[in-house]
Amino acid sequence: MLASRASVAALLPCYSEEKHLRTLLARVQAEVDTILVVDDGSPDNTAQEAQKAGVECLKHLTNQGKGAAIKTGLRALQERSGIDYVLILDGDGQHLPEEIPRFFDAANQQSVPLILGTRMSDTRTMPWLRRLTNQTMSSQISRVCGQKISDTQCGFRMIRRDFFQGLIAIETNQFDYETEMLVVTSRLGGKIGAVPISTVYGDEISKIHPVRDTMRFLQMMARFRREAKIQP
Repeated sequence: MLASRASVAALLPCYSEEKHLRTLLARVQAEVDTILVVDDGSPDNTAQEAQKAGVECLKHLTNQGKGAAIKTGLRALQERSGIDYVLILDGDGQHLPEEIPRFFDAANQQSVPLILGTRMSDTRTMPWLRRLTNQTMSSQISRVCGQKISDTQCGFRMIRRDFFQGLIAIETNQFDYETEMLVVTSRLGGKIGAVPISTVYGDEISKIHPVRDTMRFLQMMARFRREAKIQP
């Protein structure tokens, strides 16, 4: 499978991203031919902004979670002929569409089913607490996955078509889906590649709930350890 602008579809799971979306989509359109926005029950004009940009948009009637939005997109795109990869990026502008070709090159050189963007090659602009949290979580998740993953928290990632169905089958629907995606890929025998990307932080407030989503992560990690019989 050769990754190119024709064979890679961009998937943007979005919740309340009307502020940046139309400008961001214009930049994505410069890199790929197929783009799908999944509006996860936004109360604002996210869906309308996607449509004004001439981009297909699927809309959840209620907010279901980022994982649910990604799975909705994967289900839709696996039905499209000629789509060999899906590249996921956030709708808030923290992922640079101009770096999409790096994923093409990595896919064509590494021949792996999942490629993550990694911000850990240059952390000078990353807040120290976020850097520490990322390193700690990445170390724990790497251990569960049985392979080294430098930036497990990065949502900028590309998936090969033969792994779509296994990732759609994951029951998790919130932000923890992105972590479970790594574990499931590893358990299916897939190697996880990496490509350096820029660290970009805008003025948007993170949609991750510090207590609720941390508890979900800890519960999920405890489950993974039980399943793999890994000691903390």
